[in-house]
Amino acid sequence: MASQIPALPQSFTPSTGSVFSDQSGFYALDSNVPGLSKVILNKLNMKDYGEYRAAVQGKPKGVTFRNYKEMFQKMEDTFKFCTGCNKLPEHLSEQQSLKRCVKCLNVYYCSKDCQKKDWPQHKKACKTLRLVAIDRLVEWLMFTGDLPFPTEKWTKSPDEVKNWDDWIPMQGNLTAHLNTIVSGTNMATLWKNAVRPKPDEADLRGSLWRIQSEFLSRVLTVGMAIRRFGLDPYAKPLTIHLAGASHNETMGARLTDYDELNNMFPKHQGIEIVMVGPEVVDGPIVRPPLRAFGPKERVYISAFKGLYHQFWEALEEKEEAAKPDLVVGFHPGFHANQGLLEGWLPTLLLLRDYNIPSLFTMYSEMELRCSLEILLELEVRVRDSGPNPFTSQKPEQVQSCPNKDPVYCNSHFIRFQGLLPREDFEDSIPTSSSASSL
Repeated sequence: MASQIPALPQSFTPSTGSVFSDQSGFYALDSNVPGLSKVILNKLNMKDYGEYRAAVQGKPKGVTFRNYKEMFQKMEDTFKFCTGCNKLPEHLSEQQSLKRCVKCLNVYYCSKDCQKKDWPQHKKACKTLRLVAIDRLVEWLMFTGDLPFPTEKWTKSPDEVKNWDDWIPMQGNLTAHLNTIVSGTNMATLWKNAVRPKPDEADLRGSLWRIQSEFLSRVLTVGMAIRRFGLDPYAKPLTIHLAGASHNETMGARLTDYDELNNMFPKHQGIEIVMVGPEVVDGPIVRPPLRAFGPKERVYISAFKGLYHQFWEALEEKEEAAKPDLVVGFHPGFHANQGLLEGWLPTLLLLRDYNIPSLFTMYSEMELRCSLEILLELEVRVRDSGPNPFTSQKPEQVQSCPNKDPVYCNSHFIRFQGLLPREDFEDSIPTSSSASSL
């Protein structure tokens, strides 16, 4: 072992008030639009963050809607503030009201003057924000079971499928899949009750694909990590840990969510996916990990609610779970602030000192650069990094700063393993063009 793994300070244990909760991100909205978090709670009929957290975990206390129309209206109300001056509805005069941009139907303005002043910035984002506004409604179909739709068996080897352009042709008539959902009952219910006009069918097909791509991006990124580290699922069963798993990956998660790996590696020896994180949402995947080999040609998913190093101490050190062949982290965000970095430090050191093949994803190139700097300071050996060929195609809006450039889930990655060789420690930080490869 290269170093001792420090014990986590009591102040960083998981709770609704800690840096490991999405509470910090929730209230960070107020840094740009003071009071926005309170508006969200009010519009969703919630008294406090605890009720919001319970709703995210599928245990709603304060969320009550009489019908779908009210639900969609309340959801839209949480986006209502003036993009020009950041005023909230309750801060407007009696003569003022928030009016939506007629092109994107996403952002609001309290006056023509605010809209005019904001146009130089908004015109750069308006087209993309129109797509975001459609996606946030169509995403409801993830909860009705319409999405994700089933995928086809692969007709190419994993080495031949290098990006989306290689994956899509294997899906046969993808348009037929999309048209079935577009003409379905739940899509009709959605737009009968939505707070905006129904887009045309081409827009709806595009939205369905973007949401499907975000779901598949995680699975295909895991498959990419398996290939890049030279792991062979045909030679032995593989155990893969998803460190820092949050409500984004686990809310409504199903036991079949990683079955695309069956298409990628047909007749494999067995693949176990263990989701570990303090924001894991209760559901069917929350079950003990495997101690021994799982069933062949199947993907077994389990989850543990807690920090990764706590999972390691509770199960791995007691040999109650199989050791990982690979660890993947989706948007760990340890670059964001000192608290998050300190919370991730035990995990980063554990991965380094146990020489575990690891791959983490980022939202942007800026996040990639900051994360690379941190890993270098920790003397972690970075194998390679750069754009992810299986990035999500769905743009993500910064809610309190909608005109900021959108980000995309899993748009960049860092692949790392073990300690940086001492002779390389003084070298420059690896970039996507200069990073070393296996």
